[in-house]
Amino acid sequence: MNMDNIFDVNLLAREKVRKLIPYMSARRLGGNGDVWLNANEYPLAPDFQFTEQTLNRYPDCQPVSVIHHYAAYAGLQPEQVLACRGADESIELLIRVFCEPGQDAVLFCPPTYGMYSVSAEAFGVEQKKIATQENWQLDIKEIENNLDRVKLIYICSPNNPTGNPINPASLRKILELTTNRAIVAIDEAYIEFCPENSIASWLKNYPNLVILRTLSKAFALAGLRCGFTLASVDIIALLLKVIAPYPLSTPVAHIAAQALTAEGIAIMKKRVIEIKENRDYLQQALNKLAIVEKICPSETNYILVKFYDAETVFRTLWHKGIILRDQRKQPGLDGCLRITIGTRKECEQVVEAISALSTKNKQPKEIES
Repeated sequence: MNMDNIFDVNLLAREKVRKLIPYMSARRLGGNGDVWLNANEYPLAPDFQFTEQTLNRYPDCQPVSVIHHYAAYAGLQPEQVLACRGADESIELLIRVFCEPGQDAVLFCPPTYGMYSVSAEAFGVEQKKIATQENWQLDIKEIENNLDRVKLIYICSPNNPTGNPINPASLRKILELTTNRAIVAIDEAYIEFCPENSIASWLKNYPNLVILRTLSKAFALAGLRCGFTLASVDIIALLLKVIAPYPLSTPVAHIAAQALTAEGIAIMKKRVIEIKENRDYLQQALNKLAIVEKICPSETNYILVKFYDAETVFRTLWHKGIILRDQRKQPGLDGCLRITIGTRKECEQVVEAISALSTKNKQPKEIES
């Protein structure tokens, strides 16, 4: 064989894609464990049954039962709701609709969810990264000074991986600064753990506001890949122009509709109470350990913990089959690991494993506020 004629597909790929560093999801990172606390999933599988017998037919683009159930749950009209393949698809749809590559920019505030950056990079859209302040709140002045050419802003609230809701006064200020010039997408993936912080009710007052939601977290359906975009009727109409013809498969739609019934929502709320109780236990137990430097307050199903020796903690637990999420490469998160709240038994296993690494007893530290 003539080696000069070997086909190199990379030569045909877009330069942006060749250079792109993909988002490293929990499953991509791997690990061989039985305590999975790195992907913010609910630890136990919910019980849903698939009984539809219409798999020979294509599903609706926007399944009516799912849309109507979610609209009722969110307190909106069905025309303000778009169902999609997780909130991740919403992130990309907004870029495709509102951002011209090489011309427009997206803005977000690290440390935050990594897919904002990956999606923008994949579409060749400039990124403006405005670091949050030390308390993980938005730097409004810096954002205001960097709005030139920005068409889309992503704000995660509560923020992943820090766990804190964003001050509503800051969100209102951003919406006012971007009136008639940019879309503000508030990612509320974890809002069921602090529903009082949702700003979905603001949609009637801010036509440039978009809310991203998911069934992956409190609804315990990460494997379903079902999310929602909440916005004005006009924005939803634009997103429908570029969404895939059949974003939700028939099984996904069938199970999502079950999860969004009154009974399904009630079960979700009980699940949230359980997770909060386990979160409180884990925070208090870890706060007593000498190897723990700081625990960030959280309104989610995970906590961000800063350790004096995060490398040892991460690797030791990894080898014990307890898989955490390493956040040390994120801006401002040196020494930080993110720990999903699992069952009480799993939380106890985490505490036991980390306790063995602490060399001395220490009085409880204050959880930062």
